[in-house]
Amino acid sequence: MLTVGIDIGSITTKIAMMDDSRLLHTDVALSGYDMDKAWRDIYARMLQSTSKKDSDVKYIVSTGYGRNIVDAAQKKITEITCHAAGAKYFYPKVKAVIDIGGQDSKFIKIDDSGSVADFVMNDKCAAGTGRFLEVMARALHVEIKDFAAMSNKATKAAVISNMCTVFAESEVISLIAKGESRENIIAGIHESIASRMMSMMNRSGVVKPIVMTGGVSKNMGMRQALEKKIGATIDVPEQAQICGAIGAAILGANSK
Repeated sequence: MLTVGIDIGSITTKIAMMDDSRLLHTDVALSGYDMDKAWRDIYARMLQSTSKKDSDVKYIVSTGYGRNIVDAAQKKITEITCHAAGAKYFYPKVKAVIDIGGQDSKFIKIDDSGSVADFVMNDKCAAGTGRFLEVMARALHVEIKDFAAMSNKATKAAVISNMCTVFAESEVISLIAKGESRENIIAGIHESIASRMMSMMNRSGVVKPIVMTGGVSKNMGMRQALEKKIGATIDVPEQAQICGAIGAAILGANSK
């Protein structure tokens, strides 16, 4: 049975098509200002790429920030549940998920059945999110994709004491004016986000193994900073950014 998961985030829209437990197709596009158009375009592109018809798709589940926009979805499920399902698809023994998205960050604990046992979420501000990293990248005149490589060249992580995006940006600009290297500043940014994430995890209780999902998982420097704080290796699936959509498609299959 063909099922589709659509994950509409604040920055990107992801889609996954599954045939029972077999992953057939994934794609990512910018959400932009018109999220309704974004998911319809990526859905049409999926049908064209897979040579499938709309009638072939038996169940659609939407998730993420803009999940209520998807009027074609038979079910709308929170990204917390979907990321847990997606992480377990790749790592059956997973006990916890770190998901750092565009506008929030989450720590999700999973029980033996794969259900969400507990979670802690920061959705009140941009601190420690993909948006936070975007703002820091603009202040440093650096591409986000270069953050990992540059942080690896740091001699010492600069101290970033403010997690508020506005104040942290001012702090970064002050560090630049004082002659601090961009490499050290980026390492400091990773360190500050890892510290905030660790505080969230401690509120729920750290369990392992841990899987990291979401777009920020592509940043190896961020992953290494988290591993150092946790004292354990973090698994990152190849399709980490699309885990929410994959989980949604899996849950769609289980709904029938």
